[in-house]
Order: sequence, then C-alpha cells, then structure tokens
Amino acid sequence: MLTKILVTLLVIIGAIVYLRRGRSNKVSRSAAMAEAERYPFFSRAIIYVMIAMSMLATAGYWGWSLYDDNTVVDVTISSPIEAMTASYKVRKKDIEAKKITTIDGIQIRLSNQERLTIKATKGQ
Repeated sequence: MLTKILVTLLVIIGAIVYLRRGRSNKVSRSAAMAEAERYPFFSRAIIYVMIAMSMLATAGYWGWSLYDDNTVVDVTISSPIEAMTASYKVRKKDIEAKKITTIDGIQIRLSNQERLTIKATKGQ
C-alpha cells in the first residue's frame, strides 16, 4: 500500500514539474540535442544506471514479498457459537477470506461468525 502511494506521489510530482517547465523553444531544444550528441557516453551512462536501479528495486521488492509471504504466523480461531479456540501455524500467503491452509497442508474453512487472531511466532 505504501508503495502505491509513493509511486502515485512520484507521478504527480513529475507531472507538476513537467507542466511548470513548459515547452521550450526550438532553439534551446536543438542546442540540448547538440550537447547530448557531444557527450553520448554521459547520456548512455545515465540511462544504464536508471535501468540498473529499476531492476534492482524490482528484484528487492520481489524478494521482500517472497520473504514476507512465507513468514509463519500463529493463527487463533475463536468461535462464539461452539465456545472453542484453536491455534495453527500458517504462512501469510495461505490466509484467505474464507479459508486458511496450515503448514501441514490442512485446509480449514471459516464461517462468518469465527474470528481470526494473527500473531507473529516467537522465533521471529
């Protein structure tokens, strides 16, 4: 969620900067192109650094989400109808709206009245 907000803010800031700068005249545009042609290594280096940073950020985000999805948590199911409580160890990615799947592979379907309590395991 935080990532979505940050990306949205970056897009808004980029649009504001672009609109405030406005369109430049053709003389300055051709001068900028001439300077870019004079130093092509600098332009390419910037492009390659941006691509590398983008790929590194993507790999970091993917790795973190993979790590976070496989985090084991303690899930306690409380049922007010039967007055019972049961605890299970579950990976975060296996918690869904109407069912959970434990580490052992047991699928537990939940009713509308049951309440889930999720806690981090003691080893983490």
